[in-house]
Amino acid sequence: FRYLATGQSLASLHYAFLIGKSTASLIIRETCVALWDVLNSAVMSQPTTAEWRDIAEVFGQTCHFPNCVGAIDGKHVRVLKPIRSGSRFYNYKKFFSVVLLAVSDANYCFRYIDVGAYGSSSDSAAFGHSHFGRLLASNALELPAPQNLPGTTYPAMPYVFVGDEAFALGVNLMRPFSSRGLSVERRVFNYRLTRARRVVECAFGILANKWCFLHTPILFKLDTAINTVKAACVLHNFVRQRDGYNFEDTLSHALGRTQLTGVRGTAHGAHVREHFCRYFMSPEGALPWQMEAIEN
Repeated sequence: FRYLATGQSLASLHYAFLIGKSTASLIIRETCVALWDVLNSAVMSQPTTAEWRDIAEVFGQTCHFPNCVGAIDGKHVRVLKPIRSGSRFYNYKKFFSVVLLAVSDANYCFRYIDVGAYGSSSDSAAFGHSHFGRLLASNALELPAPQNLPGTTYPAMPYVFVGDEAFALGVNLMRPFSSRGLSVERRVFNYRLTRARRVVECAFGILANKWCFLHTPILFKLDTAINTVKAACVLHNFVRQRDGYNFEDTLSHALGRTQLTGVRGTAHGAHVREHFCRYFMSPEGALPWQMEAIEN
């Protein structure tokens, strides 16, 4: 816990606790594995259909994006260059890393995480190869059936996750419009999506500022480095659900942004996005301040 909270080196822990460096490394590795095994099912279990509805209700109330069940993003976590890995973990920011892909709810808790994708991977590649990405593609997440947006009677809209430009547009995954030549309607959609997507950025900020080992490269072998990140994520949920958070922690973090690459979406996903776009401009879905917000 001292290592996760402070990021102290093994040499520092050796002098602080009067134990060998190899013993400290072993304790960290075994403790992180135990934390993940015990807390994963308690604070990061797969939501049921009813729980997805509850998550969507909170998103609608706090972020004003109805039928949203999560915000997705990926961040680089610095690691030592793994042995015989070539340039697979070398990212576009010129350091070695693994990708932490996370899905957050509106209360800044992680609902899914995937750690270990190559640092050279983009968000879309890490997402496509993750367990969560495969579940979403195969409709195995137990999402609720499509539901009418508030104040409307037709059509029933699917429940969606929101992400940035790195993710491919899909029926259950919304991304912003390209920033070129946007109409007012599309600028409003991008504003509303950004309001919902910011929760995962805030969650990363809370995570990194609570567990300060993420501010520096993780000086362990790759497997242990991944286990420390997974342990920090479940501890984040555990602490968040019981003690809340400091607002200042949400404003910044030391995790690197993943690379944005162009990815092609689906026609059905584009149709869903266009309907959200029109809804946000309708009397039923518009916010009083949204026009002023997009002008600033």
